[in-house]
Amino acid sequence: MSNGNTVTLVGNVTRDPELRFTNTGQATSSFGLAVNRRWQNRQTQEWEEATSFFDVVCWREMAENVAESLTRGSRVIVTGRLEQRSWETPEGDKRSKIEVVADEIGPSIRWATAQVTKNERRGPGDGPGGGGAGAGGQRGASAPSGGRHGGGGDPGPSGAGYGYSEEPF
Repeated sequence: MSNGNTVTLVGNVTRDPELRFTNTGQATSSFGLAVNRRWQNRQTQEWEEATSFFDVVCWREMAENVAESLTRGSRVIVTGRLEQRSWETPEGDKRSKIEVVADEIGPSIRWATAQVTKNERRGPGDGPGGGGAGAGGQRGASAPSGGRHGGGGDPGPSGAGYGYSEEPF
């Protein structure tokens, strides 16, 4: 992701992830993320706080893993890219919003513990000892993304972040 559009957020899940499937069978899930910022007011020496809210969108296996793993209140680390989505309401009003399209999501273990369970690989070429560059090809650029909310196009740059060229553990 060298396009300068990379964001890393640490925050708490504000609503349970909602798992859906596009009309082509592609898994997608989304959830809200609250990110708090604290600073000390130089004049009053009082601590002040502001909260920003973000919508996070996940695709494919990550979408299914997120729906199974995260619940409201979970503290997570999200890396991904910002993407603007535009649509028109049934009344003809134009709307748009900025979402975080996640490349990676993990539990924050700063104040909690987590147990990671590795999934069985799925898809062509994902047999025992799989995991070479070819194993993830289907997950990336060649996977259809029709039905995507108003966007269109590949959910990742040439499938980056979805095809695995090495074992994660």
